[in-house]
Amino acid sequence: MPSALIPLADGVEEMEAVILVDVLRRAEWNVVSVGLREGPVTASRNVRLVPDKKWSEIQAEDFDWIILPGGLKGSQKLIADERVTHALQRHARAGKKLGAVCAAPTVLHAAGLLNGRAVTSHPSVAQRLGDAKRSDERVVIDGNLITSQGPGTSFEFALSIVAAEDGPEKARKIADAMICAFPD
Repeated sequence: MPSALIPLADGVEEMEAVILVDVLRRAEWNVVSVGLREGPVTASRNVRLVPDKKWSEIQAEDFDWIILPGGLKGSQKLIADERVTHALQRHARAGKKLGAVCAAPTVLHAAGLLNGRAVTSHPSVAQRLGDAKRSDERVVIDGNLITSQGPGTSFEFALSIVAAEDGPEKARKIADAMICAFPD
């Protein structure tokens, strides 16, 4: 069973966080949302989310994927947290898989992980991705890195992650059950 760690910080884009957790759990993955501190996280539209665990209770290297939901303020908090930066860098060095949506590719850039990589992001942060090869596609897959543009692409993003790990048939089955479009 694949596993995914989804860090949540105050200011996270709630739709992206919840859709990621939901779709990956529908795929029967081991998904753990983790807060950077104790207690609920206040998302970008003041929705309160309760992470499964706090950062001190997990070992990031135990997960197959680290997937970052966006939200500008949440992404800024992830960038400021050295535990997140170090976990992403260790994950990348180990050849493990990473995902980021909306403003979250800026977290990967801050960790030094986007140079020369094909990525997409929310248009408002596109100029903050350094030497990455920026695309306007809704979802971009570059090897073990999957990125997406924002709340409106969250289902495609999550389903693309499922397809990359478990195959397109499984992603299609989940999309059909949710009455959700998923490109062929």
